[in-house]
Amino acid sequence: MFNFITKKLKYGLRRAQESKVETADVKSNKEIEELPITGRLSADLELTRKVMGTSSDIKIHEFRYGTNSELKGALIFIDGLVNSDMLTQGILKPLILGKNLNSYQKESIAKTLDTVKQTILCSGDVTEKHLIGELVESVLSGDTAFLSEGFDKALIISTKGWDKRSISEPQTESVVRGPREGFTENFRTNTALLRRRIKSPNLRMDHLTIGEKTDTNVCVAYIEGVADPGIVETVKARLKSISADAILDTGYIEQYIEDHPFSMFPTIGYSEKPDVVTARILEGRVAIIADGSPFVLTAPMLFIESFQSSEDYYIRPFHASMIRILRYLAFFISISAPAIFIALTTFHQELIPTTLLFTIAAAREGTPFPTFLEAIILVFSFEILREAGIRLPRPVGQAISIVGALIMGEAAVSAGLVGAPMVIVVAITAVASFAVPEQTDSAAIMRIILLILASSFGGFGIAVGFLGILIHLASLKSFGIPYCSSLTFNHNMQDSFVRMPLWAMTKRPKGIANEDIIRNDMQIPPSPVYQPPSNE
Repeated sequence: MFNFITKKLKYGLRRAQESKVETADVKSNKEIEELPITGRLSADLELTRKVMGTSSDIKIHEFRYGTNSELKGALIFIDGLVNSDMLTQGILKPLILGKNLNSYQKESIAKTLDTVKQTILCSGDVTEKHLIGELVESVLSGDTAFLSEGFDKALIISTKGWDKRSISEPQTESVVRGPREGFTENFRTNTALLRRRIKSPNLRMDHLTIGEKTDTNVCVAYIEGVADPGIVETVKARLKSISADAILDTGYIEQYIEDHPFSMFPTIGYSEKPDVVTARILEGRVAIIADGSPFVLTAPMLFIESFQSSEDYYIRPFHASMIRILRYLAFFISISAPAIFIALTTFHQELIPTTLLFTIAAAREGTPFPTFLEAIILVFSFEILREAGIRLPRPVGQAISIVGALIMGEAAVSAGLVGAPMVIVVAITAVASFAVPEQTDSAAIMRIILLILASSFGGFGIAVGFLGILIHLASLKSFGIPYCSSLTFNHNMQDSFVRMPLWAMTKRPKGIANEDIIRNDMQIPPSPVYQPPSNE
């Protein structure tokens, strides 16, 4: 009697599911995705086709398997996203030629499904899905879905195997000494590069999916016990709050989650080098990895990070400190050199030595434009040449840069359109701007602002401009951390204006690390282990 009631209940449940499938033709794709997998192979495949369409790259391979080929099955995958050898040797061949289903043909469906999952499929990652939408999402991510007659769930088999760029040296962060590996556009390759360097069980990689149309995989990486839990939760909350159709690069994410979207200064760091991101994670920061992007974001970011290079920590501290001071000087020159030249030649000629003043006056004799207009023309010409050199193919871009810098500049001076001193100042400004790549964009804006102020008010305008920039910098925060906190004297200044020896940098940056703030406990000089024998 009990078995009879159980069979009736199962039959009624199956009929209810079938009725949902029969009326699915009037439903939208969103409603179909919420339907359960019924176990009727033809109906489940029809629902899948309605959601995914009839694109040529979507493959649905139906076949028979079992002892006498009495079981119907189907594989759903996307051509180009799966590994063909894995699909053939790890799934199809074991199912069609396997004999492990002999003793389970007349057993329960659940037991047959467990047998397929545990003893037949040759894959290390097999999961179960119960909804049509979950099946479609997995297939679009590069996995293969296995459906079978009588199975009210789908087996999702990991078969990702698309072509990808090999690991190579990043072109934007070249170093003389240090690792030359760079992130790629492949999501798992990037997470593996970090995991290979941080072999700590406390390294956490939390997965998110962002983008209503792209479903981009995003990973939040941090070290539990080192990163501030408040910052970690803030990063996750801002990522989850993103409501956009597409996330194609981490640059999209940066613009959605940054604290000050209208500031010209970046408040979220980025890098193509795994060793740089690893070092920042070890300091207590949070890394954001997005599928399809070779750039990894790190937060919070301090202003001092723009002047730091990974090579600073691989060379002697004295030379690294000198190079870092040169970067500060180059940044100052890149934003203020044209403005200072205009202020001196227009408002404060008494500050220029007499001989130099006569030389500048002789060089500018006959030029038709005022100094300010000369500077604007040359600055914008430099920006145009830089943009053209970046966008064009590399051999052509180099030729454009050489033509613009040498031929056009020399021709402009010979024709008397601009003065030679202004060309020299703008050239020095251009070279200095490349010393701090992360602040190149902000430096270009500040250069124009200071030019306008200098031409209007002279040295007073430059002072007002710098005061405004400093006030703006002091007001910025990155995930609650003051942007310029590393420049204050109450902060750990062992790695700010100069780079102290590694053994002296005993603590992680103040305000970023949470509990484990001790970086090392090294004793210098080290105690000798071997004493050479005395000649006496």
